[in-house]
Amino acid sequence: MCGRLDQNDIPRLLADFAWAEEITIRSEAENSYNVAPGSYRPVMHVDGDALFVDDMHWGYRSAWAEASGKISVTINTRLEKIGNRYWSHLLKRGRAIVPAAGWYEWTGEKGARQPWHLHRADGAPIYMAALANVAPASEFKSANGYTIVTADAEGGLVDVHDRRPVVLSAEDAALWLDLPAGQAEQFLRAVALGPQSFDWHKVDRAVGNVRNQGPQLAMPLAA
Repeated sequence: MCGRLDQNDIPRLLADFAWAEEITIRSEAENSYNVAPGSYRPVMHVDGDALFVDDMHWGYRSAWAEASGKISVTINTRLEKIGNRYWSHLLKRGRAIVPAAGWYEWTGEKGARQPWHLHRADGAPIYMAALANVAPASEFKSANGYTIVTADAEGGLVDVHDRRPVVLSAEDAALWLDLPAGQAEQFLRAVALGPQSFDWHKVDRAVGNVRNQGPQLAMPLAA
């Protein structure tokens, strides 16, 4: 599960993609230590030979699902399901990357839940595999949204959560954006960073309120 993000230094998060021959940054999002679903945040995607960074709605539901009300808005999508019929068109034309400094998870019982900040152990940016609908705008905001791909935590993060976002290196993130669709799912399984690549620490419960911002939210909780 990935339900809250830390995107506190957007220029740094995009710096690894400066190799692109053509990159167009149309995002106007501000740095945030407390990104919640439903907000518009920077997402990287390709169109032809060009790389774009656009602000997109975190949460996806297809236009027909919006009209029927049969499927809920999805902020995370299991890797095991991205090949099914609902996601197949996004797997072909809507692969994307959500850059972040880290993400948050909660443990414990309701009413006393402890938030954690999870991040690369080496301090590098996190590049999360995502599916996004970058087609012409729909009347439904979530029909032009994105969902983050998640996988089993493989034991290493199980004390925090049994799922984790599929995080890629900068090099593999670039490949994910440009692979043939038929190779995409197996590619993620092969190159997703394992639990040994991450570290985590407790943070203040103030992060639970989406109105709260500031670097103190991501700092380790004092003993």
